[in-house]
Amino acid sequence: MTVFFFLFLPAIALYFLPSILAYNKSNFGGVLLLNLFLGWTLIGWIVALIWALSGDPQQVVVVHQAAGYGGGNFCPRCGWAQAGRARFCSNCGSAI
Repeated sequence: MTVFFFLFLPAIALYFLPSILAYNKSNFGGVLLLNLFLGWTLIGWIVALIWALSGDPQQVVVVHQAAGYGGGNFCPRCGWAQAGRARFCSNCGSAI
């Protein structure tokens, strides 16, 4: 029983190390499947580890300014451009 705790459990943890490292990432499912089915090969385990350590791609936020509104406001709720001194959004009706 002692051999089980000191040899088998650390070996299982080492085997699933790529899946453990990728737990909170968007590619967790793929890393887990690769680790589960091909982790017994050294190459599959290394590929899963590299995939788990690679960062999630950065999200790019593009903001377009509406032309022809003369410095109008944008709705804080939906982002719809408002003309002039509008007090309420013409799209969703929330206060600006």
